[in-house]
Amino acid sequence: MTKFINVHPGAIIGNNVSIGDFTTIHDDVEIGDNTVIHGNVTIFPGARIGNNVTIFPGAVVAGIPQDLKFKGEKTLAIVGDGTTLRECTTVNRGTAAKGETVVGKNCLIMAYTHIAHDCRIGDRVIISNATQLAGEVQIDDCAVIGGGSLVHQFCHLGKNIMLQGGALVNKDIPPFVKAAREPISYVGLNTIGLHRNGFTQEEIQQIAEVYRLLYLSDLNVTNAVKLIMQTLPQSVYRDEIVDFVVNSTRGVIRSAV
Repeated sequence: MTKFINVHPGAIIGNNVSIGDFTTIHDDVEIGDNTVIHGNVTIFPGARIGNNVTIFPGAVVAGIPQDLKFKGEKTLAIVGDGTTLRECTTVNRGTAAKGETVVGKNCLIMAYTHIAHDCRIGDRVIISNATQLAGEVQIDDCAVIGGGSLVHQFCHLGKNIMLQGGALVNKDIPPFVKAAREPISYVGLNTIGLHRNGFTQEEIQQIAEVYRLLYLSDLNVTNAVKLIMQTLPQSVYRDEIVDFVVNSTRGVIRSAV
C-alpha cells in the first residue's frame, strides 16, 4: 500500500526508521536509528531526533518559536534517545537566547504538552498530559510533572521532584521535593520517587535534614541556608540543595507545612 509521506531529500534518516502516512519531514532534519514516527507528524528544519525515539500522531517537532524576538536565526530542537512524544506534543526550536531546545533521553512527554523555545528537559523526565512550559524553563533529571501544569518562563524545576497536576508554577522548585497546593508550595519530600530511583534511607535522611532547616525552622531563606551550612555535615545532597537555592533567579517555593 502506498504511503503518503513527504521526506525532504536533505533530511538524514537513520537505519530501520518507520515513518507513518501523511507525515512531513523537512530539510535540515536528522533522525537516528530505530525511531518510529507515526502518521500525521510534522518535523521542521532544525530537528535532531535520537535513536529509538517514538513520536505519535499530531506531534510537531522544531516549529519556530512563539516568541516575537525570534528573527529566523538557525536554531535546533533536540530529542534524546529513547524518548516518547505522545499525541499532539509540540517541541519548538530555540532562539538566539540559548540556540536550542533540548528534551533529554528516555523521557515520556504525554499528549498535548507544549515545550517552548530554549527549554531544557533532563533525562528520564515524565511530563503528563496538557502541561504547558513557557520559554527557557529548565526541568532536571527524573522529575515528574502532573498533568495540566503551567510553568512560567525561566523557572527551574529540580531533579526528582513530584509536581501535582494542575499546578501554576512561578517559582523555582528545589530538588527531591513534592510541590502542591495554591500557591505552589513545598509539601514534603518525594520519598517514593527517591526510593524508586535507588536512594538509600541514609541519603533520604540527609536530604530531609536539609529541608527541615530550610522549610520548618521559621527562618527566611538566607538565614536558613546559613544555618544549614553551619550545622549539617558536608554531603553531596546538602551542597546540591544549597547551590540550587542560592543560585535561584526567581526564588524558591515556600512551605505549606
